[in-house]
Amino acid sequence: MALEKLKYFVSTTVKSGDSESILTSDEEIERQLAEIEEYNQKYPEPTAEEYSTLPLVPGHAPYVTYLVCLIELAERASYYGVKGCLSNFIQLPLPVGGNGAGAPPRGSQKNAGALGLGLQASSAIGLLLTFLAYLTPLIGGYLADKKLGRVRTVWWGIWLGGISHIIMIIAAIPTVLKHGHSALAPTIISILTLAFGTGFIKPNLLPILFDQYEHKRDVVVTDEKTGEKKILSRQATLQRMTLVFYWSINVGAFFSVATSYSAKRVGFWLAFMLPGIVYFIMVPVFIILTPRLKKETPAGYSILGESLSVLSVAFKPGFLSRMRRDEFWEYAKPSSIAKHNPELLEKTRKNGEKKVSWTDQFVSDVRVTISASYLFLYYVIYLINDSGLGSVSNSQANGMVTNGVPNDLIGNINPLVIIVFIPILDYIIYPVLIKLGIKLTSVQKIFIGFILASTSSVAGAIIQHYIYKLSPCGDYASNCDIGTGVAPISVWVECVVYALQAMSECFAMTTGYEVAYTRAPEHMRGLVMAIFLFMSSLSAALGEALTGALVDPHITWVFGGTAIAGFVFAFAFLFVYRNLHKVMDQERLEKEEKLKLEYQSRLEKLDRSKVELISDAVSINGVNEEKDVALEAIVSNTVSRR
Repeated sequence: MALEKLKYFVSTTVKSGDSESILTSDEEIERQLAEIEEYNQKYPEPTAEEYSTLPLVPGHAPYVTYLVCLIELAERASYYGVKGCLSNFIQLPLPVGGNGAGAPPRGSQKNAGALGLGLQASSAIGLLLTFLAYLTPLIGGYLADKKLGRVRTVWWGIWLGGISHIIMIIAAIPTVLKHGHSALAPTIISILTLAFGTGFIKPNLLPILFDQYEHKRDVVVTDEKTGEKKILSRQATLQRMTLVFYWSINVGAFFSVATSYSAKRVGFWLAFMLPGIVYFIMVPVFIILTPRLKKETPAGYSILGESLSVLSVAFKPGFLSRMRRDEFWEYAKPSSIAKHNPELLEKTRKNGEKKVSWTDQFVSDVRVTISASYLFLYYVIYLINDSGLGSVSNSQANGMVTNGVPNDLIGNINPLVIIVFIPILDYIIYPVLIKLGIKLTSVQKIFIGFILASTSSVAGAIIQHYIYKLSPCGDYASNCDIGTGVAPISVWVECVVYALQAMSECFAMTTGYEVAYTRAPEHMRGLVMAIFLFMSSLSAALGEALTGALVDPHITWVFGGTAIAGFVFAFAFLFVYRNLHKVMDQERLEKEEKLKLEYQSRLEKLDRSKVELISDAVSINGVNEEKDVALEAIVSNTVSRR
C-alpha cells in the first residue's frame, strides 16, 4: 500500500519533457529522480547576473529536425511546382504549332499554355488554391486537437496530396487537352484535394519541429573544450530552427525551375509529374521519422471549438461596456459565470453536464491567443504586396522579351534569394548587429519586411508603366499579337520585384512564425499557427476582389494602390506594436512563474502525504526496515527538490 501511494504521488510530481512519467518500480523511482537531479545540475537556469555577463547562443536541434524540414521541402516543392505552372496552364491557349501537350514551337517568344481562359480566370483559380490551402489548416488543426494528433493528421495530408498529384497529371495528358476545356474539371478537383492535403500538413509540421527541442527554458552550459560558460537561448534556437524550416520551404519552391522548363520544352504532363515524384519522397521519410518524434496525445476535444464557445459567451449582449470596464474575458470564466451568466449554467445542466467544459485558465489562454492574432491581421495587406495578386507578375513577364526563358521561371528568383539571404541573415547580419549592441525586436524585423514588400509593388508599377509605354499594343499589352507582341524590355528586370519580396519574407514571415509559436499557450500552438496561415486566405480573398481591376490599362494603378496601402499599414503596425517585445518578455515570465507554482504545489501535496506514506509502510507485516528507510529518503529528496 505504501509503495503504491509513493508511486502515485511521485508520478504526479516527476516530469520528463512535456509528458508525465508513470513510475512502476522502486528502481524506476530512483532512476527518474536521479535524472531530474542530473538535468538540473547539468543545465541550471541562468541567474540575472549570468544573463548580463554570459553570451546568449542558439542550442543544437536534434537530427530529426532536419528530417521534418525534408518533409516540408518535398511538400513545398510539389505545391509550388504545380502552382508555378498553373498560371500559364489556365491563362494561355495551346500554342499554335506546338506539340499539343502545351509546349510552344522552339525559337518563338510564346510561352506554354493549355486552357486559354485569360488573366482574370487564371488569377481567380490560382487565388482559389491559395485561399483554400491556407483556410484548411483550421480543419487540420481541429482534427489534430480533437481526434488524430499531429502526426496522424500529417499522414492524412500526405495521402490526400498524393491523390491530387495523380489527378493533375491526368488533366494535363495531351488527349485530354485536345478536347478544349475538358481538363478544367479535373484541374479544379486536383486543386481542392491539394488544398486539403496542404491544410492537414502545414499547421502541424512547425509545431512538431519546435517540440523536438529538448530545453523548455534558457539553460547555462559549459563548453567542454574551452571551459567557457554560455547561455543556450531558447528564443535564439527557435529562431534558427524557423530560419532552417523557412529555408527548406524555399529550396522546395525553387523546384519550379524544373517544372517551368518542362512545360515549355516538353509539356504540362511532365511539368505536373515531376512535383508528384518529389512529393512521394515524403512517404519513406515520414515512415522513418514517425517513431523518432516526440508525440502528443490528442486532447479529445477541439481547441477551436472550445475557443469559439468561450467567445460566444464573452460576446453576449453588453460586451462593449464590459470591454470598457476590462471585464470582457472575466465574463466567460467559469468562476464568474454563476454570478453573471446563470442561464448558461442552467443550459449546461440540462445537457447532463455539471459544469461548463472550460476553465478559467483556458479563458486566459484564449485571451492571449486572440491578442497574438490581432497582430496577424496586418499580414493581409503585406501578403497582397508579397505576390498576392495572382498571376499578374507572370502576365507582366509575358509582355517582355524572354528569348526562350519561360515567363514563369522568373518567379524562382524569390526562393533563390531566400536560400542565399537567410544564411547571410543568420550568420552575418544578425550576429554583427548584436556585437554592435543592436538587437532588432520582432516588431522591427516585421516592419522591415513590410516596407520591402511595399517597395516591390512600387517596382512592379514602374515596370508596368514602361511595358505600356514601349509595347507594340501600348496600354493593352497583356494579350498583344502585333509584331513580336512584347515590349523591348528584358524579362530579367522582373527579378527586382521578386528579390524585394524574397528579402521581405526573410524578415516578416520567419519572425511571424516565431511570434505565433512563442506567444501561443502550449496547447494552442497548432491553432495559433493555423490562424497565422489563415491570413494568407484572407489576403487571397482580397486578391480575388482585386482581380476585376487586373485588366489593361489599369494594372499600373493596382500595383501603386497596394504599395500605398502597404506603407500605411507598415507604419501603423510599427506604432501599435512598438512595445510588443516588452509584452512578450512579461508573458514569458508569467509562463515560467506559473510552471514554478504548479510544480511547488505538487511538491507541497507530496510533503503532506509523506508522514502517511511512511506510517502505512511501517504498519504492513513483513516490510523490510531498510526498504522503509529507503522509501522515506526518496520522498524527502523529492520534496526538498524545487
